[in-house]
Amino acid sequence: MTLAPYAEDVTKSLGRLHPESDSATRTAFARDRDRIIHSTAFRRLKGKTQVFVANEGDYFRTRLTHSLEVSQIARSLAHSMNLDVDLAETIALSHDLGHPPFGHAGEDELHKCMEPWGGFDHNVQTFRVIVKLEERYPAWDGLNLTWETLEGIIKHNGPVTHHMAEPSWKSINDFNAQWDLRPDTFASMEAQVAAISDDIAYNNHDVDDGLRAGLFTIADLLDVPMIGPVLQGVQKDWPALNDRMVRLEAVRRMIGIMIADVQAETEKRLKEDGIETPEDVRMAKRQMVQFSKPVYDDLSRLRGFLFQRMYKHYRLNRTRSYAKRTLNEMFHLFLAEPDTLPTDWFELVCAKDTETARARVICDYIAGMTDAYAIEEHKRLFSF
Repeated sequence: MTLAPYAEDVTKSLGRLHPESDSATRTAFARDRDRIIHSTAFRRLKGKTQVFVANEGDYFRTRLTHSLEVSQIARSLAHSMNLDVDLAETIALSHDLGHPPFGHAGEDELHKCMEPWGGFDHNVQTFRVIVKLEERYPAWDGLNLTWETLEGIIKHNGPVTHHMAEPSWKSINDFNAQWDLRPDTFASMEAQVAAISDDIAYNNHDVDDGLRAGLFTIADLLDVPMIGPVLQGVQKDWPALNDRMVRLEAVRRMIGIMIADVQAETEKRLKEDGIETPEDVRMAKRQMVQFSKPVYDDLSRLRGFLFQRMYKHYRLNRTRSYAKRTLNEMFHLFLAEPDTLPTDWFELVCAKDTETARARVICDYIAGMTDAYAIEEHKRLFSF
């Protein structure tokens, strides 16, 4: 496939912080993807919450299945735009590696616990996982990924200069001083594709999971922008179709509509802004890969519906309440009594000479847990 002139060219990659010989069988971006897939943090995503706690049912999405769905959409979009598919897929697969157990509730609670010592941000934790916490190579910490992958992981939602002064971003500031990721610019087209693919995946699949869980019905959605007309179209085309198949067909159509809209809007922006090179993409005044305004506005209304009817449903509120108590109690016990940590983590804490560093080790331990492990560890600590 001939790449677009504004696509990333792997032969012109800025390389890796620690130089390595080229692979005989894979490009540098494909090698990055494989390192993500083989990482411990990626495997643990199978047991981490997307919306529902991972042990609530086999059919609900976890962080792992969500990441795979995002990567599939990213590959399709990148291919249709003549971008580097491997780079887009790599960033899509890695975007949630730093999520703690229990989804955003877990993130909020860890941030609250860590406020005296710099806070917690899952995007920063993802970066820490890939540059420090994954220990798989004798010569360096982390996965030693290419500059373009690291840049995309940090900046897939746009420039991050406004974050760099935040205490929770200290580790990225430290790394950036060593190897400039250009926080004031946009990331590559491939990174932007990964970001919009995340939006496409979670909006559609949260509808799917919410319907499956019985938090709302198809009838409730008929007047909601975007999804309502699609559902009505499916019912018109297939009057005798059961609710399960209506749901699946509507979600399939919605994904197609959103992908087509992104393709059209991105092509329009590229032409309007005269984008011809990867550097043009980085120095642009706006994201190139985006929804049109009508679709963006409709998605905002759909998200409003999901917020009220799903994310704030009492069943999920109970889960969030339990999650916060679980992580809070474990964090403060480990902080007060670090010898209750597993031996290797206790040794890591003992090796630190500041309270900030010790708290960060405890945070890393908790953030790496799956939902089920966090529940069982809490029981072991508090249920004698």
